[in-house]
Amino acid sequence: MLLGFAFAFLGVALPAAEVAFKVVDQKNQPVVDAVVSLVPLDGTAPPAVASTSPPLEIEQKRQEFIPYVTAIRAGTAIRFPNRDTVEHHAYSQSPARKFELPLYKPGRAETLLFERPGVVTVGCNIHDWMIAYVVVLSTPWLALTPAPGEITLGNVPAGRYRAEVWHPRLAKVQTREITVAPSANPAPVSFQLTLKADQRVRRAPDASGRGYR
Repeated sequence: MLLGFAFAFLGVALPAAEVAFKVVDQKNQPVVDAVVSLVPLDGTAPPAVASTSPPLEIEQKRQEFIPYVTAIRAGTAIRFPNRDTVEHHAYSQSPARKFELPLYKPGRAETLLFERPGVVTVGCNIHDWMIAYVVVLSTPWLALTPAPGEITLGNVPAGRYRAEVWHPRLAKVQTREITVAPSANPAPVSFQLTLKADQRVRRAPDASGRGYR
């Protein structure tokens, strides 16, 4: 997902630019599901604007949460539809957003608002291998890396920013200060992450109805 916003500083519209990110792991392989963001250091982020688009979704399907990682700005709503054939019990104990959706039957859907910045870990009390992450940020300049490990944020006003990268298998958020200036071909901001091993246990049924790891 690509999000970008422009804002006025001291009543003057600042020149906007694109900021490209390239994220790789310790083996120089592209990293998917990394949350990249820009935090302004010379001013404040523009206020959030109410969206007229349908809420984002984290669905329960094949006894998994899909998508695995979702990145949003604080104040965004997410819908949790159960498109599975079994009940679930979605919940989070994370300080940024605690919630419980007990005995969550197939066909049911609840919408939750995420107002506080932080990482929200979502699990299922019935199927303990199910896990998802909601990364809630106070900045509008954020995105999730696709399989190639590259993403671009658009309409970023000129100025100083703290570039941040978060990933579920990263020990801590990686940061770097950058200066954004209008440029036709900006060099990508590169991050090389040292990722921990993927400890997820996959047990959702396959097409034959058998579980898998």
